[in-house]
Amino acid sequence: MAETGVVYTETVVWSPPEAYVNDAPYQLAIIALDAGGRLTARILGDRVRIGDPVVFAEYRAGVPYFRAVSGPALTGADRDRE
Repeated sequence: MAETGVVYTETVVWSPPEAYVNDAPYQLAIIALDAGGRLTARILGDRVRIGDPVVFAEYRAGVPYFRAVSGPALTGADRDRE
């Protein structure tokens, strides 16, 4: 999976399905992946806005989680140099 992208659209879920009631409120976003395509993901940490760069954080129960990045998101090659 592509590890970086940009928030295409987002929403905060206040009235979730029963399985996620303990998580509410939480943010969902459609991420336009830098490698192409889009996917729906949960957002960790600070709330993101349309156009914000995000980076993949983890999977939980098969759900992808992304988080906001401050400044440009690192590519795989950039991370290898750090």
